[in-house]
Amino acid sequence: MKQKIIHLENITKNYKIGTQVVRALRSVSLDIYKGEYVAIMGASGSGKSTLMNIIGCLDTPSDGKYILNNKDVSHLSDTELAKIRNTEIGFVFQVFNLLQRSSALDNVMLPLVYAGIKKEIRKQRATDILTNVGLADRMTHKPNELSGGQRQRVAIARALVNNPSLLLADEPTGNLDSVISEEIMKVFAEIHKMGNTLVMVTHEEDIARHAYRIVKLKDGNIESDTINPNPVY
Repeated sequence: MKQKIIHLENITKNYKIGTQVVRALRSVSLDIYKGEYVAIMGASGSGKSTLMNIIGCLDTPSDGKYILNNKDVSHLSDTELAKIRNTEIGFVFQVFNLLQRSSALDNVMLPLVYAGIKKEIRKQRATDILTNVGLADRMTHKPNELSGGQRQRVAIARALVNNPSLLLADEPTGNLDSVISEEIMKVFAEIHKMGNTLVMVTHEEDIARHAYRIVKLKDGNIESDTINPNPVY
């Protein structure tokens, strides 16, 4: 039986702007299983960013239930959510969020520092994962000495170094040209082959086609949830 990583049940999210209530998500239900590669798509205002924030434990729903890897995270405190993010979720953002004065190796080791992992273990783990994303010869380089694609690879390695249950990518190729974007999508394909669970938020059809399942949102609802018969490799 497949292991369920994400279980969203009737998730609603409302925002109050002045006297007006904006319903960003309207009773959304969604299951994502271990080892899946899912793209979440939608136009601006569709609710995809709100859904990503809830999946990533960056926000909590107004109503509904969210079970992440068998833990109910629907209504945890900020401190509890931070702990879940650090242990269960790896984030890759459009903006790389790297420390500019630190090497690629030090950037990747940072989550392990916060986790209290011994120095020799975190160095070995960061070295292994940078090698896996094709940066064995760039470990001592700082972000300003790397290309945009290489910086995103460092960010991907940092997201994976804690061995999270879920890798969550928000518009991961948004700042990259088409050639570099394809390179990064190949990295994601390799990560998926290793058994990792990937959820990618994107508005780009050509990027979403790399995923094995595509969920489309419209006006805070799931408009479609389909298996992609021909994912791009």
